[in-house]
Amino acid sequence: MNNALDSIDLHLIRVLHTVLTESNVSRAAMRLGSTQPAVSAALRRLRGITGDELLVRSGNAMVPTAFGASLIEPSACILREAQRLLGGASPFDAMHSTRQFRLVAADYMDPAFLPQLIATLKREAPLCGVDVLPLSATLDYRHALAAGDVDAVLGNWLEPPQDLHLAPLIEDEIVCLVAADHPALRRGLDLEQYLQAEHVAPSPLRAVGEGVIDQHLHHLGLQRNVTVHCAFFNPIPGLVARSLLVLTTGRRFCQRYVDAGLPVHILPCPVPFPPLTYYLLWHARVHLDAAHRWLRAHIREAADPRPG
Repeated sequence: MNNALDSIDLHLIRVLHTVLTESNVSRAAMRLGSTQPAVSAALRRLRGITGDELLVRSGNAMVPTAFGASLIEPSACILREAQRLLGGASPFDAMHSTRQFRLVAADYMDPAFLPQLIATLKREAPLCGVDVLPLSATLDYRHALAAGDVDAVLGNWLEPPQDLHLAPLIEDEIVCLVAADHPALRRGLDLEQYLQAEHVAPSPLRAVGEGVIDQHLHHLGLQRNVTVHCAFFNPIPGLVARSLLVLTTGRRFCQRYVDAGLPVHILPCPVPFPPLTYYLLWHARVHLDAAHRWLRAHIREAADPRPG
């Protein structure tokens, strides 16, 4: 069997296993979708490579030799591993999987989004774990995605990164949120008043630079008066309700707090903003992975706007 690996291929392994398990060249040819002469020729090659007859006559039947019989399970193992390696991704068995999903998400998305998503994931994949990490200036999300440390990133960018796969999730109107007793509710809020008002803004998601609202204002040659920065987004409506601060963000986020009875009101923003678009980002390394495709489908479903 010297240099056997140089003389054998996966097709010969299939012929070997089929001939040995069928103990009949004609039946083996039928199973392989081949012809008897072709299988006989392959068997001759295998005999030459192994130095063993592999299959011998016993009365009116053919039986494997002792060495041939010893090759049945190893050849089956090789074929199974080849199928696993080359046969494409297996379907994701959500109900029995125990994998841990890791998401990075901005906390300024619709407050109902994450609860809806987690509820769905735990219902459809009850044994899976889910870690939700904050999208912050200290996280290099590109590196985390490339390294496999996180599975997906959710957030908004004026210009989303082009080196990653992405899918738009939500488009939202930019509005202003003010306290129920804010003077702007009586007099209105024009551009000059908007720029002069005191604003609260989330801390930028980049270590250096501005958030998306101030980036757009900068492009228009405008600058607002930001007097409060907050590293956490969800407490900001409470700050607005107890002050004269103005929050500029998406309507969906603001509406949840209005509906919850917080003493705040939504006003149109006097600055023309494009829609605030939230994206789902993922790396090419998991683009075709069955589990990740399942996860991304549920993220899109949870983000899809629904009445109520």
